[in-house]
Amino acid sequence: MIPYGRQDITAADIAQVIEVLKSDFLTQGPMVPRFEQSVAAHVGARHALAVNSATSALHIACLALGLGPGDRLWTTPITFVASANCGLYCGAQVDFVDIDPRTYNLCPKALAAKLQEAEANGALPKIVVAVHLCGQPCDMAAIHELAQRYGFKVIEDASHAIGGKYRGEFIGNGRYSDISVFSFHPVKIITTAEGGMALTNDAQLAERMALLRSHGITRDPAQMTHAADGPWYYQQIDLGFNYRMTELQAALGLSQMQRLDSYVARRHALARRYDERLADLPVVITPWQHPDSYSGLHLYVIRVKTEQCRPSHRQIFERLRALGIGVNLHYIPVHTQPYYRALGFRDGDYPQAERYYSEAISLPMFQTMSVEQQDEVVSALLRVFS
Repeated sequence: MIPYGRQDITAADIAQVIEVLKSDFLTQGPMVPRFEQSVAAHVGARHALAVNSATSALHIACLALGLGPGDRLWTTPITFVASANCGLYCGAQVDFVDIDPRTYNLCPKALAAKLQEAEANGALPKIVVAVHLCGQPCDMAAIHELAQRYGFKVIEDASHAIGGKYRGEFIGNGRYSDISVFSFHPVKIITTAEGGMALTNDAQLAERMALLRSHGITRDPAQMTHAADGPWYYQQIDLGFNYRMTELQAALGLSQMQRLDSYVARRHALARRYDERLADLPVVITPWQHPDSYSGLHLYVIRVKTEQCRPSHRQIFERLRALGIGVNLHYIPVHTQPYYRALGFRDGDYPQAERYYSEAISLPMFQTMSVEQQDEVVSALLRVFS
């Protein structure tokens, strides 16, 4: 089976991790700060906080921005559930904005219309989570302009997008948002096995997230309520969590960062080849790339014009799997999940997202994918449609 995604672990990665295993620190040592500095320097952000998952990064980002009961968080329905769940973790209400039919990202026009209505009803969001689906950035300039007008904070869920660019600058630099989040899950562009990172240019937000990722505990005398009892002393000054990244994970990530740009370039080469090989399949829509974006290309999603071909969406998916092609579907609209239906969401709430779901298939895309494997994917598609 050719998987839809796969990590690339080299001898250099393994050696870096072994070196840490032989060191004095398996956690809370020097490797995590080095990894943070590497990512921050690469994307052009001032502060980076490594954590045990992108979900954890989203959670502490929301808390640092003051999200709580009575507040509202909006995001896209076409994302992994964590982009919405982070609001619920904080006791806030969650709502969605429909997607742009070409980029599949949160639609700025739909956002503007929803904000206008929400302002009239006194129900504006405190945070909007803009998800860079497949690695292609949202229209961040438009979202930033709306944030300035309506007063909400912006989190970029860039879990798919490290190494990508928006308007010539690396995603994660914080020009158009308050906090950006990366994921280092094994199927992502670089990996730390599990792990994530929150980046910001705001020192206070960085300090708050650093506190929240480690139990709300500080050893900084400047943050304590009174002088330390002794050199052993620490204080819990907030209710935090154990969201720390290990030294082993950071070592792997630091090694992988050396290949980030080449990984993204390889993905672009594969995407161009898919575009060329699938150009003569009239029932397939290949991914459209906005001219302002240079996608991280975590995913290559096609849409199938099922009304123009005999097999159904499900039949196409199942036949490809039967032929050894590990296709996937990113994502099931969050508002259709049972938990969210119980909150009052219904079919028809976000028609563009629901149509996307009825047509989308993620083809295999990973940096070590060979042209022979890619040809096998294309051949299987041709067989299914013939």
